[in-house]
Amino acid sequence: MFRYLARRITQSALTVFLTVSGVFFLIRLAPGDPAAALSSPVATAAELDRVRAQFGLDKPLINQYWIFIKHLFTGDLGTSFSFQSSALDVVLSRLPYTITLAVTSILLTTVIAVPLGVWMARNADTAREFGANVVTIAAQSMPDFWSGIMLLTIFAVLIPVLPAAGFAGWDGLVLPTVTVAILQIALISRMVRRDMVANLNAPYLVVARARGLSNGALTWRYAMRNSAIPVLTALGTRFAAMLNGVVVVEVVFGWPGVGSLVVRALETRDYPLITATVLVTAALAVLVQLLVDLAYPLLDPRVRLGKGATS
Repeated sequence: MFRYLARRITQSALTVFLTVSGVFFLIRLAPGDPAAALSSPVATAAELDRVRAQFGLDKPLINQYWIFIKHLFTGDLGTSFSFQSSALDVVLSRLPYTITLAVTSILLTTVIAVPLGVWMARNADTAREFGANVVTIAAQSMPDFWSGIMLLTIFAVLIPVLPAAGFAGWDGLVLPTVTVAILQIALISRMVRRDMVANLNAPYLVVARARGLSNGALTWRYAMRNSAIPVLTALGTRFAAMLNGVVVVEVVFGWPGVGSLVVRALETRDYPLITATVLVTAALAVLVQLLVDLAYPLLDPRVRLGKGATS
C-alpha cells in the first residue's frame, strides 16, 4: 500500500509538472502580446518595450522558463499582470467559490442520478423507462450555456425568486448548481442504469432471487455494491472536471470562481495567472483521482491496490 501510494504521488507530481510546463510554453507561443493587452491602444513601441521589461517578457523564452522553474519550487508563480498581486493568491481567493459550486453540484448529481439510474434499471424495457430515457437524452443534449440562460430567464427574470448573478448569499448558488448538475445527472444516471441492468441479470442475482431475497436487498446490497466502483469512478472524474472550473456556467451567472478568472486571464494574456490556475486545478484533479483509487478497496475488498489485479 505504501509503495503504491508513493508511486501514485510521484506520478501525480510529474503529471502536474509536465502539464504546467506545457501550458507555460503554449501560452507564450500563442498569438498575442501581453504588453499590448495591458497598455493603451495608442501606446508607443517604447512604452510596449518598457512593459515587456517590467514583467520579464523581453528575455529569451528558455530564460523565462528557467526563472519560472526556480520560482515554482519556492511557491512563487509570479505576479499577475492584471491584478498586480501574487498570481497564486489570486487563484486561491477564487478557488473556494469553484469548490463550493463543484461540491454542491456533485452532491445533487449523486442524490438524483444514482436512484434514477437504479429505477431505470429496475424498469428496463418498459414505457416508464423509455420516458426516462427520452428525458435524460434531452438533458444530455442541452449545452450548459443554454440551460443556464433558460433557468436565468425563468427564475431570475420572469419569476424573480433567485438572484441572477454573483454570490451575495446561498440562494445565489441554486441556479449555477442546477445548471451544472443537469448534464451530470443525465450522464451518470444512464451509466448507473447500464451497469445495474448487467448486474441484475447476472447469474448470482438469479440464484439470490430464487432464494427469496427481497428486491431491495437484491438491488442495493448486491447489484449496487458491484456497480459502486464504476459509479464512483464516473463521479470522481466529473468532480475533478468541475474543479477545473465550469467556465461557461461561471461566465453566464457571473460566478466569481476559477473558470471566470481563466477567461479574464486569457483576455489579458496574464501568463502568471494562467499558469497558477492550471497548477492549482491540475493538482486538485489528480488529488481527487488518487482519493477515488484509494476508496476502491473500501467498496470491494477484492481490490488490491498495486497488485495489478483483483483476487
